[in-house]
Amino acid sequence: MHKGSCHCGEIAFEVEGEFDKVIECNCSHCSRKGLLLWFVPRGDFTLRSSADRLASYKFNKHVIDHRFCSNCGAAPFAFGTDPKGKEMAAINVRCLEDVDLATLQRVPYDGRSA
Repeated sequence: MHKGSCHCGEIAFEVEGEFDKVIECNCSHCSRKGLLLWFVPRGDFTLRSSADRLASYKFNKHVIDHRFCSNCGAAPFAFGTDPKGKEMAAINVRCLEDVDLATLQRVPYDGRSA
């Protein structure tokens, strides 16, 4: 179980699973924010704080619901569906506690062309 939060701590969450690689997307949104993403089934994600401070941002095809803290602006996760229609959560591993980013394999994704 991994614990995560936004920068100010008003948004807290837990996510179950293990990872050794992350997606590094080059779309305008992910590259500007420096997101490193780990995709998990939506059921493996639990919001531990109130959703009141969460804001939402959708762009391009409007299929991914990027969530961010309305207080500090950090973007810890997003919701969407995989190509088969399964609900997924995209976790920004930079918002997880105790993750050594240097040990993770970064898998490039060409979101700019998608």
